[in-house]
Amino acid sequence: MAKILQIETATAICSVALSINGKTFSFKEEKGQNLHAANLTLFIDEVLKIAELSYRELDAIAVSKGPGSYTGLRIGVSTAKGLCYALDKPLIAIETLAMMAAGYLTENPGYSGLICPMIDARRMEVYTTIFDCSLNVVMPTEAKIIDETSFTDYLSQQTVAFLGDGAAKCAEVLIHQNAKFDVTNFNAATYMSRLANEAFSNNKFEDVAYFEPFYLKDFVVTQSKKQQAQG
Repeated sequence: MAKILQIETATAICSVALSINGKTFSFKEEKGQNLHAANLTLFIDEVLKIAELSYRELDAIAVSKGPGSYTGLRIGVSTAKGLCYALDKPLIAIETLAMMAAGYLTENPGYSGLICPMIDARRMEVYTTIFDCSLNVVMPTEAKIIDETSFTDYLSQQTVAFLGDGAAKCAEVLIHQNAKFDVTNFNAATYMSRLANEAFSNNKFEDVAYFEPFYLKDFVVTQSKKQQAQG
């Protein structure tokens, strides 16, 4: 019975779940700006308490590895790595967009089209990829600026389900009869359960010492107009 603690902090949602043999047992999440650092460890304590498990009884720690928010990913991964070091447990990394697509298939088991999860990267740019209904990668992950011609090759052939906070802002641009949009929150640690259990069963673990989040783009520090004027 694989007991896996799952952490998702790639977006503004702070989410933690505990899965047992690929099924979510307990789950906690909250959405808001700058709450990951303050709430993450509290959420971890809570899901373990609900399951009446100690930290030592965990078999692995899984974390959403990105792409996503630089700060959110850094907090989630550093917390996961710290737990792995302290508990001597293996680390599992789940790509955030794959987790979102897996969540969509969980909620829509009869779906047979393509799945395009999107994470907001500001303005009309998103972090995105495309999966088929078996979670095979159809389009590699990229930072993509969306306009009315985006994904036309895919949309002309079959239905594409767009999901995530990035998709929400692109709905007015991606107008096509084969485009469908789902506003459900799939940036949730509960949707990591099946993928994390599969990784655990296949001994697909990360090197805790060297693992880093998948940022996709370099972190750029920007200055306010006031700072620019002073400097």
